[in-house]
Amino acid sequence: MPAHLVIYPGSFDPITFGHLDVIRRARRLFDGLIIAIGRNPGKGQLFTPDERVEMVKTLTDELIAEEPDEAETTVRAFAGLTVDFARQVGASALLRGVRNVSDLQYEVQQAVTNREVAGLETAFIVAGQSFAYTSSSLIKQITAMGQDLNVLSSMVPPLVIERLERKKRDGHPLLERLRSDRDPITEA
Repeated sequence: MPAHLVIYPGSFDPITFGHLDVIRRARRLFDGLIIAIGRNPGKGQLFTPDERVEMVKTLTDELIAEEPDEAETTVRAFAGLTVDFARQVGASALLRGVRNVSDLQYEVQQAVTNREVAGLETAFIVAGQSFAYTSSSLIKQITAMGQDLNVLSSMVPPLVIERLERKKRDGHPLLERLRSDRDPITEA
C-alpha cells in the first residue's frame, strides 16, 4: 500500500474536466490515489455505478498513459459512508476539489466533521479557473434541455458527451424529469 494514499470521493455523475484536473494534480502530490465513486442519496443518478466506473477508468487510463510516473491510481465504486471506505482501504486523507467560496464553506464543514468523527484529514485542491462553475448537476440540466450537446465540449470529454447523448436519446427518466421541470415563463 502506498505511504500516502488519498481517496477522491464523489458521484462523478458524470465526470467533468474539473474532476480530471483535480485527479491529474493529485497524482503529482500523493503516492497513491483511489477515485472512489459513491452514491449520493440526495441526488438523482443519471449513470449507473458501473457506467461511472467505466467512464472514469477509461479517462484516468488516458491520464496515466500521459504521465506514467505519477501516483498509482485506481477507480473503485463504494457504498456507505466515505470515511468507512477510507478506513477500509487504509487512506491517510480525503481529497476534495474546491471550485469557489461556496464549495469551500461546505467542504470545510465536512472536513472538520470527518476529522472529529473519523480522525481523517482532508486535502483540498483548488480547481482551475476555467472549471470554477462547472458541475455535474449543470451538465445534466444542459443535457436535459439543450439541443446540441457539443456545447458541453469545454466541460466534459467527448466520451461523456457521447454517453449523455445516448441517455438523452433513450429518454432517461432523470433527464425527462429535469426537462419537464422547466419554468414555462422563462421559456417563452
